[in-house]
Amino acid sequence: MNLDTLLDGPLRGLAGALARREVQAAEVARAYLDRIAAANALLNCFITVDRERSLHEAEAADRWLDARAAGGADAPASTLLPPQLSGLLAGVPVAHKDIFCAEGWRTTCGSRMLENFVAPYDAHVITRFRAAGAVTLGRANMDEFAMGSSNENSWFGPVRNPWDTSRVPGGSSGGSAAAVAAGLAPAATGTDTGGSIRQPAAWCGVSGIKPTYGRVSRYGMIAFASSLDQGGAFARRAEDLALLLDVMAGHDARDATSAVRQDGSFTGLLGQDLTGLRVGVPRDWFGSGLAAGIGTAVQAALEQLQRQGCVLVDIDLPASRHAIPAYYVIAPAECSSNLSRFDGVRFGHRAAGYRDLTELYERSRAEGFGAEVKRRILIGSYVLSHGYYDAYYLQAQKVRRLIADDFTRAFASCDLIAGPVTPTSAFRLGACNEDPVQMYLEDMYTIPVNLAGLPGMSIPAGFDNGLPVGLQLIGPWWQEARLLQVAHAYQQHTDWHRARPAGVPGVSA
Repeated sequence: MNLDTLLDGPLRGLAGALARREVQAAEVARAYLDRIAAANALLNCFITVDRERSLHEAEAADRWLDARAAGGADAPASTLLPPQLSGLLAGVPVAHKDIFCAEGWRTTCGSRMLENFVAPYDAHVITRFRAAGAVTLGRANMDEFAMGSSNENSWFGPVRNPWDTSRVPGGSSGGSAAAVAAGLAPAATGTDTGGSIRQPAAWCGVSGIKPTYGRVSRYGMIAFASSLDQGGAFARRAEDLALLLDVMAGHDARDATSAVRQDGSFTGLLGQDLTGLRVGVPRDWFGSGLAAGIGTAVQAALEQLQRQGCVLVDIDLPASRHAIPAYYVIAPAECSSNLSRFDGVRFGHRAAGYRDLTELYERSRAEGFGAEVKRRILIGSYVLSHGYYDAYYLQAQKVRRLIADDFTRAFASCDLIAGPVTPTSAFRLGACNEDPVQMYLEDMYTIPVNLAGLPGMSIPAGFDNGLPVGLQLIGPWWQEARLLQVAHAYQQHTDWHRARPAGVPGVSA
């Protein structure tokens, strides 16, 4: 098989070819690293690439795969993965969002504050990928401390959308999404606090999933808003996401919010028929705020699901219209607390000159944090201050409960919900720099899912003026396998996920 065809095919196909020794892990890693070397100057998808370290990991995978092929190696010992998953992704390259600590790798969180921080330990997610045998390709660019919807807030410069390099890829996991879309990685990790996987997946034309809150451990994932953050993944296909979640998801005693569940494989429902499945459609999400081209593409996707046997059901989510103001009270409040640890004393950026401890704090934080992070810290400190906690933070938490209750009522009449991911397609770099509220509005359809802790995903569903459009699927708590079933079935009847951006240096169109 042609190597480029293999690299751009399903993850299971790549893993199978590696297991059969039809291709070497080092050869695969080298091909992707060459692509990154050719294209990263244009797209800025990666903050850190360590070719020597990645090839060392690939060569170790080759040695294990050779031994297993010869009948002389058992599955690698792991206390984190069941035996059938140990070595599942042996030799498969994966890019990791630069928010997951990885031992020996620079872990910056897209911030000057952590520009030179080398993680001394692995995040739970990284450890599970290592146990599965995956090879780390590099550290994907991101909005600073995951705060943003465009990936323009990185200390290391903006990521560019491979479909149109004058436009943003979405954020905060824009580096991960753009890398997969451009063919620089077959899969990537991401995090989603208010839409930071689904929005860039939609704008870059790839598939992305945010699991139920608590499904993936947050241990070693640098915190933004602890009650909202959730790790997830990007790939071209829903079936690839199912494979990645099989590796990523699992209980971790070090994370108090990590769920103890035995739900079986996320691939279990792939290939099952959709006949009779009830798909809720929140019609108030199709109002004047939705761009015409986005609405047309999403409606066509709904009609395709209907042709495959799904039954469309109108639902109402009235409290969701308050999701953005509630989110921008809760998330900044939590970030102001989480980021207080970055003070220039124990770790992180330290100002070069200061007269006393107070000035050390002030100058280090002023220099280390970017404008958007400072804005959210200030908002969060304000809403948590004496006299404002009840007026803002407590009220926002009440709205959060109302949003979750709306979803509970909706799922009494449907099995999942489908609608738009974003109100517009990717905007031009710098277009929202003077109006952060306009950028916040890009998350109007994704934020309710985080506030309720539900699983959600985005899959490619068409184009609007040549730019990708995503279809959002939302499920009841712990029903990721159902979402993946529907997404996979949809992708068996459409070709949107096969589309590739043209003109990426070093990558065949």
